[in-house]
Amino acid sequence: GDERSRESPAPAEAQMQAGAEGSGRVNRCCWKCSVTQLKKIFWGVAVVLGVCSSWSGSTQLAKLTFKKFDAPFTLTWFATNWNFLFFPLYYLGHVFKSAEKQSPKQRYRECCRFFGDNGLTLKVFFTKAAPFGVLWTLTNYLYLHAIKKINTTDVSVLFCCNKAFVFLLSWIVLRDRFMGVRIVAAIFAIAGIVMMTYADGFHSHSVIGIALVVGSASMSALYKVLFKLLLGSAKFGEAALFLSVLAVFNVLFVTCIPVILYFTKVEYWSSFDIIPWGNLCGFSILLLTFNILLNFGIAITYPTLISLGIVLSVPVNAVVDHYTSEIVFNSVRVIAIVIIGLGFLLLLLPEEWDVWVIKLLTRLKVRKKEEIPEGNGDIASGLPNKSRRTRPSMSS
Repeated sequence: GDERSRESPAPAEAQMQAGAEGSGRVNRCCWKCSVTQLKKIFWGVAVVLGVCSSWSGSTQLAKLTFKKFDAPFTLTWFATNWNFLFFPLYYLGHVFKSAEKQSPKQRYRECCRFFGDNGLTLKVFFTKAAPFGVLWTLTNYLYLHAIKKINTTDVSVLFCCNKAFVFLLSWIVLRDRFMGVRIVAAIFAIAGIVMMTYADGFHSHSVIGIALVVGSASMSALYKVLFKLLLGSAKFGEAALFLSVLAVFNVLFVTCIPVILYFTKVEYWSSFDIIPWGNLCGFSILLLTFNILLNFGIAITYPTLISLGIVLSVPVNAVVDHYTSEIVFNSVRVIAIVIIGLGFLLLLLPEEWDVWVIKLLTRLKVRKKEEIPEGNGDIASGLPNKSRRTRPSMSS
């Protein structure tokens, strides 16, 4: 009997050991989850800083470039050509990260399935890639042309309205779920646009600049909604190949436009020595970095954190404009910036945010109901004790 008791523990001890093992497993799982969440948050902060610095830096560098090289469409064409690096950079990441390494040709063929069963044919190129190449060029050209007219703070704030335009188009075209909060955010965006127009007075240059930014935001929203409608969702390799294809379209079919603008002296420069190649290359690299973080940052962090980087670029541009230009931050402009920023943040709320709020409120109500009976029980338990103490005194 002693030997048996030594070999096999008692049932209570066995249950305690099993409970300890189960709690240890739970603690390990919680520790792993917390570590992965901390890593995601850490990379999210890094991506937010990268998005903010690249977006605000490219905007400020474009403003600086136009002082020496007044050619927004040529700058758009030059920066779009750098999109060709998307697929080579993705393939380098694929080689270093994946266990099953494929040749560039094999990886290209696998990513081409995104365009259809036949791959990237000439018909698919003109029907599915060319329209997005036009929208990409219009988005960047209108944005750069607006920088010539108004300050970079107003441009960066007004471009944040593209998220509200995406929601409205998705609700109308894609039949997405109706959300009252996002309707309020869209109203905030429209009100901010009107107030921004009123901030400097209805002058011709400010109205034209604001109209150009709103047009750029609209083209960006149309690009995103049409991409989801015609092509659906894309994996990282497919998105990299698609952006590289846009660069090919830019070289083949958009190159003639800067040439025409040069010979018609709409965008003219006397000699190539005057062109600030450093600013052009710096702007293109920053814009390429911004697009890489925007498209592939969701692999390492949350999409909401990436969007916050665009909002944080607004105060960065405001600080730079305060020291480099003659911008006047009157009350109307500040209110417009706050309203548009608030609308952008409301659009970042997930679709099930109302369900989470209701669950949180119900939990709080249940806790309050549980606390009230406990307090009443203490009071009730105290009354009989007093009565018991008083009985002997009355009998005596």
